[in-house]
Amino acid sequence: MPGRTHGTARSGSSTLRGVRAAVTVHIDAPPEAVWALVSDITRMGDYSPEVMEAEWLDGATGPAVGARYRGHVKRNEVGPRYWTVCEITECEPGEVFEFVVVLRGRPVNRWRYEFVAAGGGTDVTESFDLGDDLWVRIWRPLGGFLRERRNERDMRRTLERVKVVAEGSG
Repeated sequence: MPGRTHGTARSGSSTLRGVRAAVTVHIDAPPEAVWALVSDITRMGDYSPEVMEAEWLDGATGPAVGARYRGHVKRNEVGPRYWTVCEITECEPGEVFEFVVVLRGRPVNRWRYEFVAAGGGTDVTESFDLGDDLWVRIWRPLGGFLRERRNERDMRRTLERVKVVAEGSG
């Protein structure tokens, strides 16, 4: 994918933009294997600093477009603790896994993982996007930028933990 970098990618420099970020980590394993780890939401508690556990909803047993699950989150690793409902919006083995967090029937946050074969392994990019509606643009300079930084750090930690498992060290 053009413009893909190792490290953190930020979009724009204006404070009147949405809250979003992306992190790419190289993993010495095939894209299909890395995708299988990430898309198994029941293991996300092993990787994510904030997600404690996740479970499929509505009879779903695995990743598919339209499948829903709920995640138990401990914000900033200390609290508050709450459940979020998520719906998978894109799901192509070895290529992409994407879901939205749903609040009151509408998506409020988009999480995406992209997998690209590179250097005998996979460049995996995790990103989140809160959008750039008026409320998000107002919130960003008042504190949203802190959530953006926190998510960048946590996405890197998540992918590094996936890397350990995918490369057979954990």
